[in-house]
Amino acid sequence: MTNFSSYFKGKKVTVVGLGLLGKRLGDIAFLAECGAEVLVTDLKTEKDLASSINKLKEYKNIKYVLGEHRLEDFENCDFVLKGQGVALDSPYIAHARSKGIPIEMDESLFAKLAPKVKIVGVTGTRGKSTVTMLIYEILRAGGIRVHLGGNIKGTAALPLLKEVKDGDIVVFELSSWQLQGFGEAKISPHISVFTNFMGDHMNYYKNDMEKYFSDKSYIYKFQRKNDVLILGPQIKNMIRGVPGKIVNADLNNVPKWNIKLGGEHNRENIACALEVARVLNIPDQVSQKVIENFQTPPGRLEFVKEVNHVKIYNDTNSSTPEATTVALRTLGNSVKKNIILIMGGSDKDLSFGDLYKYIIRYVREVVLIPGKGTDRVLPDLKRLKVSLHTEKDLKSVVERAYKLSKSGDILLFSPAFTSFGMFENEYDRGEKFMEVVRNLK
Repeated sequence: MTNFSSYFKGKKVTVVGLGLLGKRLGDIAFLAECGAEVLVTDLKTEKDLASSINKLKEYKNIKYVLGEHRLEDFENCDFVLKGQGVALDSPYIAHARSKGIPIEMDESLFAKLAPKVKIVGVTGTRGKSTVTMLIYEILRAGGIRVHLGGNIKGTAALPLLKEVKDGDIVVFELSSWQLQGFGEAKISPHISVFTNFMGDHMNYYKNDMEKYFSDKSYIYKFQRKNDVLILGPQIKNMIRGVPGKIVNADLNNVPKWNIKLGGEHNRENIACALEVARVLNIPDQVSQKVIENFQTPPGRLEFVKEVNHVKIYNDTNSSTPEATTVALRTLGNSVKKNIILIMGGSDKDLSFGDLYKYIIRYVREVVLIPGKGTDRVLPDLKRLKVSLHTEKDLKSVVERAYKLSKSGDILLFSPAFTSFGMFENEYDRGEKFMEVVRNLK
């Protein structure tokens, strides 16, 4: 362990949000290993979080308050480590502030404690994961000591303090929620990528697009003169007054390579990653080799397999109507109209107007996953004159979709809604989809 052990040793830390993705587990375990006295509080119950608690059972300096939050846990501590999705205006966070307790988030705390590490941050409504992974792989291929973190399944920021050396590069995928921590700390990544901006998380932001954008803007707001902001093709020339240099990613600057990633959206992702590589002086021939061999990340318009001449795609990470629209535009054929679409789930109060147009154009059958979001859009879907089907659980949904398909069809799992309620998260949703698909014959 590095000297960061002494920084955390003996400190009382209240961690808000345990979760089930594994990301928080890494941070909590790191704090415990450093000798901090950790109190984890989560509104979920012990039963809900059993798998996560079991993974931390070796640490005797972790205590839990589950199924509730208590004001007292937000006053007798050295700092609060806030999980993403916990509102900054939460009464518990407000109580901590009133007692002078610092509010931290993991990526921004890492940035403050590792000042000689260069951070590349990637945000945007869509494309974050693909751009982040592309950048990481290109830098690795270019011989740079690089680390991956942020909103990537299974990664945690604070444990990276044990691994990084001065001059290393860390590539973070950053959601609007994670960027709240950067806003609190008044810092921004050295190289920032803003892929695009569309409506999302409107249930959290109470339909306030300005507030959503405000959180996203922390990706560049506190940059310095020598820092760089790369804007994706959809958002280029739309942001001004940036402290550092702006680079507009352009599709015309992507060479005519043998790119396997399909869809215009992936060309935009490549354009963003390529500009980061160029800023860091990675030769285009290095980037070309990575980009030409890059595979779609799991759950993002991922081709799974072909069964009886039916192609099956797992697009579980499409949790907005815009994302599912991209999937339909990428795979759809308006003449054949051969897509069997599985969609539905929990609601984020987003507009589905554009998606309906593409469902009419490309989709023959829609099979719906139960959820409050599904209930909200069902009357609209019934007016689209497409064949609609509802089932009680995911296994029944997938099996029905497969039975409705015929040779030459595409079975597309692209929910357009969040996963909560029926699943732990979008990864759990995708894994359960894959389990059913494996048994299709």
